[in-house]
Amino acid sequence: MAVEKTCLFIKPDGLCKKVVGKIISRLEEEGFKLLALKMIRPSRDDFRKFYEAHRGKDYLEPFLDFVTSTPIIVSVWEKENAVQDLRKIVGATDSRKAEKGTLRQLYGTNERRNLVHASDSIESAKREISFFFRESEIFSYDLDAWKPKD
Repeated sequence: MAVEKTCLFIKPDGLCKKVVGKIISRLEEEGFKLLALKMIRPSRDDFRKFYEAHRGKDYLEPFLDFVTSTPIIVSVWEKENAVQDLRKIVGATDSRKAEKGTLRQLYGTNERRNLVHASDSIESAKREISFFFRESEIFSYDLDAWKPKD
């Protein structure tokens, strides 16, 4: 399997429920490597562009109300099979139907207030990462860099 990058953002419910640290810890425990992290507050127009595929859907405007209600935490993660592995950890879109132990089952509320957004494909991950980050904001580093060089 190839090492992949994927995008995850923590939605307003994750921020307001104070579970940001738990989400980040879970990904690190599952072998993901954090490459980029920041708090931002995109506008409705930014999110309309981000969620272009949902244009015209009746749920989009109420969702935009929710997702723009607070800042969000955006991040880039790396791991072998990152996109699919992250989707398994995140769980089903509807938190009420998510598998036991997934992030959405543990901390989400429903279909709209479902804690996080995770890329659904390698192509989406590339588009989403470039939507939120400049290349200079994504870091590559050696996980053993902290160790003494005896």
